[in-house]
Amino acid sequence: MISAFTSSGSSGVRVRNSKNFYSDPIYPVALLILCMTISACSTAPEKKHAAPKRSPPELAKIPDAVPKAEPKSELGNMKTYEVFGKRYFVLDSSDGFTQKGIASWYGPDFHGKKTSSGEIYDMYAMTAAHKTLPLPTYLEVKNLENGRKIIVRVNDRGPFHDNRVVDLSYTAAIKLDVIAKGTALVEIRAINPGSHRGGGAPVETRSRPQEKRTPLDFYIQVGAFSDYNNATRMKNRLLALEAPVRIEETMLNDAPAFRVKIGPLNNIDVADGIVDRLELFDIHDHRILLE
Repeated sequence: MISAFTSSGSSGVRVRNSKNFYSDPIYPVALLILCMTISACSTAPEKKHAAPKRSPPELAKIPDAVPKAEPKSELGNMKTYEVFGKRYFVLDSSDGFTQKGIASWYGPDFHGKKTSSGEIYDMYAMTAAHKTLPLPTYLEVKNLENGRKIIVRVNDRGPFHDNRVVDLSYTAAIKLDVIAKGTALVEIRAINPGSHRGGGAPVETRSRPQEKRTPLDFYIQVGAFSDYNNATRMKNRLLALEAPVRIEETMLNDAPAFRVKIGPLNNIDVADGIVDRLELFDIHDHRILLE
């Protein structure tokens, strides 16, 4: 899969289309050619890739990434960049960053290729990709369905699937028990290396064969409005989805607001289908809510 981007800083961002598609760094000469074919590439169906046929037994024993102070990488930290018509703004700092949403993973097809930071992707290392966090950033990732936690080092950009917040390396996905399902509901939290006191201990996946998954309800938020009438108009637009849509009153910046959200849902594939259909309503800004 070929993908393209533009940025207001240095090039060298390696990007994915959907959850597991990457291209090598794209430079200006290639960009013109790619732009002519981008519409066809960006509408291709998402690839359902399989795990490697042989999983080394020692993978579950690989320790977490150990947070340490590092300078920002020379590549991948431009202020802003664009992928498939959507602009992303890279954060100056990861301090206090938390996020909930859907995680995916990427592995064999990209092993040994360059990441957005210029480093070589190692599917057996404890790394991850994020769209806007500074490179590198250390993250604690918690699988909300089974309670497992890991620490990864973010050294890549993506995933550029509309409904994903983080892409995990193969080993990180093994340790969180994400491989078989392909996705999981997660909470991610940026770690300050100066205050972190964790140990980076290995997670023995084989020690918990009967580990129970807890189905979680979640929502797709499609808007937040200060005016209830605007929220109602949005809700009425979405009736054609034939999915539950509700308006919820909340407080934003010390003022009342009305959130329009689809759900509750408990199936990520169903949520992906709804997100795809939102494009038909010209709705491109949405996010996963877990409550």
